[in-house]
Amino acid sequence: VQLQASGGGLVQAGGSLRLSCAASRSISSMNAMGWYRQTPGKQRELVASITGGGNINYVDSVKGRFTISRDNAKNTVFLQMNSLRPEDTAVYYCKAQLGYYEYWGQGTQVTVSS
Repeated sequence: VQLQASGGGLVQAGGSLRLSCAASRSISSMNAMGWYRQTPGKQRELVASITGGGNINYVDSVKGRFTISRDNAKNTVFLQMNSLRPEDTAVYYCKAQLGYYEYWGQGTQVTVSS
């Protein structure tokens, strides 16, 4: 499975970005899809995930601001990010979980200026 993340960029605090993660195969067969982020010197953290059954989880710091969704017909998962804060600055990665296997995209940089 190949994942192509896109949509990152530079935005002012309070602004919005929409990340996309396009998969090379059907995402409806995946156990889960997720968005993670990482800053230098820190561990990669889960931001949001959506299971094959539609269960959604968010890290507390993004609840009410970020929304994960998917379009099975386009094999794409989205992360709508609103009310962005400087602390949201990170490289964002998408991940697909299929059984015991994990597949990662290449990452897209999100920079939020104050």
